[in-house]
Amino acid sequence: MTQNDGSFEPPRFHSSTTKQPEQNQSKPRNWGVIGLIAIAVAYLFLVLYIPAFNVFFQAFKKGVGPFLLNLTRSDFQNAARLTLLLALVAVPVNTVFGLCAAWAITRHKFPGRALVLSIIDLPFSISPVVAGLMIVLLYGRQGWFGGFLESHDLKIIFAFPGMLLATAFVSMPFVAREVIPVLEEVGKDQEEAAKTLGAKPWQIFWRVTLPNIRWGLLYGLILTNARAMGEFGAVSVVSGNIANKTQSLPLFVEEAYKQYETEAAYSAAVLLALLALVTLVLKEILERKTSKRA
Repeated sequence: MTQNDGSFEPPRFHSSTTKQPEQNQSKPRNWGVIGLIAIAVAYLFLVLYIPAFNVFFQAFKKGVGPFLLNLTRSDFQNAARLTLLLALVAVPVNTVFGLCAAWAITRHKFPGRALVLSIIDLPFSISPVVAGLMIVLLYGRQGWFGGFLESHDLKIIFAFPGMLLATAFVSMPFVAREVIPVLEEVGKDQEEAAKTLGAKPWQIFWRVTLPNIRWGLLYGLILTNARAMGEFGAVSVVSGNIANKTQSLPLFVEEAYKQYETEAAYSAAVLLALLALVTLVLKEILERKTSKRA
């Protein structure tokens, strides 16, 4: 169409029918999934959240002062010191064992490889109380090595060495089980390339292998430390639970609760719960880093 000023305006077409936007149909709710989620949440509240909240409530219900006062008790401090010492010795020992076992299993094919893997997994399947009993039957006064130990005035059971053996046993598999999949995924191409370039075995480990497995190794260390500091069953069998001598922090919680010292028991339980919380946070951080790396 031509306007009065001489410019041309294109014709406008009007559609007789307008397309109506499609309305989103609401999907029916899956009540089965909602029910399963509700059951899972209720179960977690019953067995985890409510008991954990109760531990903190009982520890702080009279204020922060009594809580801090319980932490200054000599038997509590000795138990915490012994627990820390057990972890400081057991974690490095299991780290060295886990690295050696993972290296041997992933880098060498030998008869009985599946059997070695099964033996490493034994602490997962054996009850900690049974593990403690096995140590007593070996190193106790009436055990296989009892006569030899007694003749040389060496005490394993009801002493720190027995507690260390029990702690090392229950926390043994974690480093190996976290490092083995990483080594299998990485392969040995980089290590063989470094070897052809003249690198020595320790140089290959520090500069090639260790950077590749560092996140899996740290993950195993965190789990090993958490299990070592929180172990109760095996340690209770071999320690005798002697206050100020062979009483770790989990054993202190049990003994204090039996003696109706509930505030002291809950105060120690709070520290163990905080340890578990720190472990979960570090575990989540490492999982995110490993997923980003993958």
